Amino acid sequence: MTEKQVHLLLVEDESALREVTAERLAEHGYRVVQAESGEDALRLLADFAFDVIISDLRLPGIDGTQVIETAFEQYPDIVGVVVTGYGTVKDAVAAIKRGASDFITKPFQFDQLLHILSSALEQRRLRSENAYLRSQLEERYRFEGIVGRSQPMRRLFQMLETVAGTPSTILITGETGTGKELVARAIHHNSARNKHRFVALNCGAIPETLLETELFGHERGAFTGAVATRHGRLEQAHQGTLFLDEIGTMSASLQAKLLRALQEREFERVGGGQPIRVNVRVIAATNSDLDQMVDDGTFRKDLFYRLNVIPIHLPPLRERREDIPLLVQSFLHKLGQEQQPPRVEVTFSQEAMRQLMAFDWPGNIRQLENIVERALTMTPGRAQIDVGDLPEEMQGDSSSSSTIDVVLPEDGMELQRYLQDVERQLIRLALERTGGNKHQAAQLLGIKRTTLVEKAKRLEPESDQSPSSTSSR
Repeated sequence: MTEKQVHLLLVEDESALREVTAERLAEHGYRVVQAESGEDALRLLADFAFDVIISDLRLPGIDGTQVIETAFEQYPDIVGVVVTGYGTVKDAVAAIKRGASDFITKPFQFDQLLHILSSALEQRRLRSENAYLRSQLEERYRFEGIVGRSQPMRRLFQMLETVAGTPSTILITGETGTGKELVARAIHHNSARNKHRFVALNCGAIPETLLETELFGHERGAFTGAVATRHGRLEQAHQGTLFLDEIGTMSASLQAKLLRALQEREFERVGGGQPIRVNVRVIAATNSDLDQMVDDGTFRKDLFYRLNVIPIHLPPLRERREDIPLLVQSFLHKLGQEQQPPRVEVTFSQEAMRQLMAFDWPGNIRQLENIVERALTMTPGRAQIDVGDLPEEMQGDSSSSSTIDVVLPEDGMELQRYLQDVERQLIRLALERTGGNKHQAAQLLGIKRTTLVEKAKRLEPESDQSPSSTSSR
């Protein structure tokens, strides 16, 4: 880390010690973000892949032990240093067993802290991998292969546990690549139907002329080329689960036939006249807005209500960035095992992880898995994947997840007014992100709290100021 700036999270509830330590670390080239509580630390860790975390073990609320554990679960390559002020090393030794590099007791000499950090970073550079914590992904962050620790995913796990044992029809919505079929399979394997078949049909991948026979089957001689009777997917899934992906692409006539089959629990094969009864649980999925399609008249309202008994929405990856490190570890383990010879001790550098967490992921989890596979394939014999191994669009500046587009009008501009507008917007964004906490907002902007307060008063019009914006936190 000698040529790259080290991003460091300092967790300490004693403000005087925290601020002076942060200032001195910054003087030595570290890019420091401060957290005054365990809760603040967990929030910051969820959004950013730090290189180093220094945490006091005794914190109000969530203690430093949990902070350290969370840091290592999310980022196996992070360097952790614990601070204790109780003259005993018992808790510190326990933290080291969990992966911390070293500990330091209060009061400490700053030079001692610098030495510990330097040694730990050098050890990480030489080691370049940490397979131990990668293999320790806890089962509470999984549900039948679905990985996540963010709040949206924990809510999803609770929902899946609740609905898996019911016979109700389910409609899964979400963007392309969010794992809709994986969720459907998880529901099936945790239901009473798991001893029978899970049958999947992608309605958008099959021409309309063939989709009806794929779904309902056909009798021999029903059309040219029908040389034998064929069981459709609905019949194949008897006693099991039928997964209908991209249900929004189905034609109106086929929607009507599917609705009747769901209502009557029976259907007829194409070219047949004998009703066939089935007992099937249907799980449908779509990346389309079926509500809007109903309003537009392109999707039947009665079929929508029949399918949407239990709605499940999968969040896009950009709304659950906290899960990216866990997903990367899971993909590295799975894909590494598939290579010949197997590669089981590969990690992403923290800088590369920051780039992954800053990206917007239009292709969601499927795109992330492809990126991991590509990086593994293109780095044979390497123990660590770095920023240069990522696609070009992911190799930008990760210190900020957004950029400001600047356009110079042909007739010019008032530079001072423009700069004030930009400054005003950044201050508002920082305050919104920190829930109005001026101290934390100032840290995000790299300025002093007093400077932020002064700028906010100077830049905000009187009509914009409110009790919430002028209160002191």
